[in-house]
Amino acid sequence: MESEAGRRRRYCRQSCRQRAYEHRNSLKGTGIPDDSVVLSAQEAADLADRWFAARCAAEDVAIAIEERESHEELATLAKTLIELAREAERLR
Repeated sequence: MESEAGRRRRYCRQSCRQRAYEHRNSLKGTGIPDDSVVLSAQEAADLADRWFAARCAAEDVAIAIEERESHEELATLAKTLIELAREAERLR
């Protein structure tokens, strides 16, 4: 097993390093912390909508369990919940 010499990489690719640099520079002098995620009002609204859809899907799963729905119905609802949760993870 090979061991890497030196410090661990902080960024997976040069493009990620460049985006981080651009982000840090865009926040200089604003008082916004460097580790902040800045979203436009539309991006924030879209993110909230995606999380709302995921929560509704989770509630559907809970109701289906309480109502003792079929395995097939639960599997379908779970698949939908997973898809919505993946969408909700996207920041942009």
